[in-house]
Amino acid sequence: MPSPRPRPRPRPRAVRTAQAAALAAALTVTMSVVVGPASAQSATAALHRSSSPDWKQYVQAPSSRSVQPVAVVATTGDVSHPGGALGRGTAVLTRPAPAPKPAWPAGTTADASSFHDGNNGNDGKPRTYVPGNAVDGNTDTFWNDASAATYPAWIQLTSPTPVKLPGITVLSNSDGVPQDFTVQTWDGSAWTTRATVTGNADVQRAVAFPAAVSTTQVRITVTKDQSTPKGEYTRINEIWPGLVQADPPPPSITLDFGKVVVGYPRISFAGASSNSPGVRIATSETLQYLSDRSDFTRSDVNGGPGTDQHAVAQQGEIWTDTKGCQSGTKVCADGLHGFRYLKITLDALDTDAPIAQPYGTVRINGVSLDFSAFLGTPDSYTGWFESSDPQLNQYWYDASYTNELVTDTFRSSDVDPRGADSPTLDGKLVLQDGAKRDRDPYVGDIAVSGRTTYLTHDTAVAARNVLADLADHQRADGWIPPASINNYTLPLFDYPMWWVTSSWDYVLYSGDTAYAQSYYPNLVKVLDDWYPSVTDANGLLSKGLNGTGGYGDYAFLGRTGEVTYYNTLYVQALKDASAMARSMGRGADADRWQQRAQTVSTAINAHLWDSATGAYLDSASGPVRHAQDGNGLAVVAGVADQAQATSALNYLAQNTALPYGNSFMDNNTLVSDGTQRVYAFTSYPDIQARFLSGQADSAIDEIKRLYGWMAGHGPGITDWEGIGAGGSLYEGAYTSAAHGWSTGVVPALSNDLLGATPTGPGFSTWSVQPHPGSVTWARGQLPTPHGPLQVSWSRGSGAQQFSLTVTAPKGTSGDVAVPVTGSVLVRVDGRTVWNAAGAVGSAGSSASGATLQDGYLTLHGVRPGTHTVTVTAAGK
Repeated sequence: MPSPRPRPRPRPRAVRTAQAAALAAALTVTMSVVVGPASAQSATAALHRSSSPDWKQYVQAPSSRSVQPVAVVATTGDVSHPGGALGRGTAVLTRPAPAPKPAWPAGTTADASSFHDGNNGNDGKPRTYVPGNAVDGNTDTFWNDASAATYPAWIQLTSPTPVKLPGITVLSNSDGVPQDFTVQTWDGSAWTTRATVTGNADVQRAVAFPAAVSTTQVRITVTKDQSTPKGEYTRINEIWPGLVQADPPPPSITLDFGKVVVGYPRISFAGASSNSPGVRIATSETLQYLSDRSDFTRSDVNGGPGTDQHAVAQQGEIWTDTKGCQSGTKVCADGLHGFRYLKITLDALDTDAPIAQPYGTVRINGVSLDFSAFLGTPDSYTGWFESSDPQLNQYWYDASYTNELVTDTFRSSDVDPRGADSPTLDGKLVLQDGAKRDRDPYVGDIAVSGRTTYLTHDTAVAARNVLADLADHQRADGWIPPASINNYTLPLFDYPMWWVTSSWDYVLYSGDTAYAQSYYPNLVKVLDDWYPSVTDANGLLSKGLNGTGGYGDYAFLGRTGEVTYYNTLYVQALKDASAMARSMGRGADADRWQQRAQTVSTAINAHLWDSATGAYLDSASGPVRHAQDGNGLAVVAGVADQAQATSALNYLAQNTALPYGNSFMDNNTLVSDGTQRVYAFTSYPDIQARFLSGQADSAIDEIKRLYGWMAGHGPGITDWEGIGAGGSLYEGAYTSAAHGWSTGVVPALSNDLLGATPTGPGFSTWSVQPHPGSVTWARGQLPTPHGPLQVSWSRGSGAQQFSLTVTAPKGTSGDVAVPVTGSVLVRVDGRTVWNAAGAVGSAGSSASGATLQDGYLTLHGVRPGTHTVTVTAAGK
């Protein structure tokens, strides 16, 4: 299922022109801006103390496409020299053929309290669940009662001749076992209880009788079953006459690759016994969800076994996990996987006989992974970030690695199997949802992962390919699909707006104005046709209008009517569309969309602001609650004024803070875990809003709780799709632990803390406005079509307040804003441009003017080249 996250763009800070002494006196500020590097050298020395940045130490990508495991973390059964899987000798897995199991006399029958209707089962093949399956000698078939959690459930066996029983053995399966049950035998006139079992957790349970009994009938009565995701049913695969010792566990080796990786597992088999022994491969992003099956495989959608299978050749071979089957429909594999842990087991599916056998000997002398995603080695980075805070640095590069894992080629062989394959995307570089799942690019995710891509590597085409493809599948009424899933028909209400904002992002960072020209008609159609069709009399988007009651959103939430998140996102989309139109010389469209954005903003404040709480309501109807998504976006999109922004963000900080981030709801009236669920997707605009509204330390605190938790739990390093109660993976094994929409810490630190953002297509114009908070220095590089934009700054103490150096490429210009406090002098390149009386002359050849607003002095029209701005106490 798609799991998109919000990624709004920073709202322009209102600016008024400084009027010399009058403005300075009103603000009790004295400043001066200088053109001349002399006074800046001491302030910036710390930033330039080494000739090369230290950021490369934080890079997480493997050094090559052949990735080796780093450790053996577990073995089971008969395994010798397990280090052979790491290339240290040869690991040998041995499993003898199992002893034959006892059988009931021919003609034995079974009846039951009920049995489930037949279906296609977990493996997608026709199955029955009749009682006779429990005595047919086939451990793959089983009796399943008809109704979940319905007791007592009983099964009764009748033998044509008496059988002497010291007890019986009950075999169930991993879908759920009988926990509480009794075993009775028929003595010719009545049932006698021979054994009572409580709290069973064993798939194979031998039940001994006090003394051997000769009988023709046995009855098992179940009063409690294990509750599992497969349902609370009674399942019995076999009932054996007698006490059957459990077979020794299948031999297995579990390997740790050190971090989540993605690609094709490869095993070097040194040889095998002559009986075609099988191996089953299970993968998982965490040890918690690694069992006899993977935490997720694409074949799960069709009821697959949860593992990839291979029959090992006697002479040995190097096998690469590839989608397909070895023989017809037997011994099949999924191919590509995203995982940290890989488990190799000597075993085979019953249905794979005789091609693969579950016993024999297998010898392994190496395991690796053919890494399929973008390989983000230090040399591949076109943008980078570093600061005085090592934790923030590490989270930036962890997120970059997460995004590299989802930057991959769209392939039919590993795409989401739910109708997502698309000939218009096949073979193209895209931004997938996740490494493990979903292997399908969603535009909401690109709202975040796109920015991360632009700021780290030269892979912007991955975003363009998806944005263009979705526009090419625009519906006649203007609606744009969120992804290729379900043949481009998955109905989401919010994602067409993310397409608008993501398109402007792409143009801003890449300068691809040809894309803007080509897809401008799609922009017009979605904003002027489809969204007006779901706008109510208050001028607000209202989910439910025009047949949208069943539409979902990034989390498939059951929200209807006027929802703050939808409407604040709409404001952002309208403003971004207006900016794109203006950059293309389409002033009438730009004015119309800007005016509509203002109209919607006014309506949001009139109908969705909760003055009693001091935050925006999640919805105008239903139970009162306040959501992270709408409140964060209200600030970023400029819907909230400064007082509202401060109030709403303080409310969220006080009512949603958890050790692992901020919850996306302040109560549980919409979903049962609203106060425990955390999305990095919706946390990004919350964090961004805190930076932009002067709460940088609050933003940094949220980053450290959220990204620190993910770095230290689960698989570590990579960023999760969502976090649930107690800091768990929010959807258990299904959760993606490497998800591109969770990488908002990259743009938050580069665009907001470091402070550099594009304001015109391809960085033709740009802005640098740091939000330092507790960080004492930061530096970084943003790639642009004209060359790198480099920024470094440091906070001083005493007389030296702040120093900033920017190196801008030719063909660009921008605004540089520095924080000022009290009576100061501001210099640009050594030339004083601001002092206690206000502006001093001009900034010479460095900039075209200066303005003061909200504690920042902004230099306008800063030209290409290297410029240093220093802020010192007046008179120093």
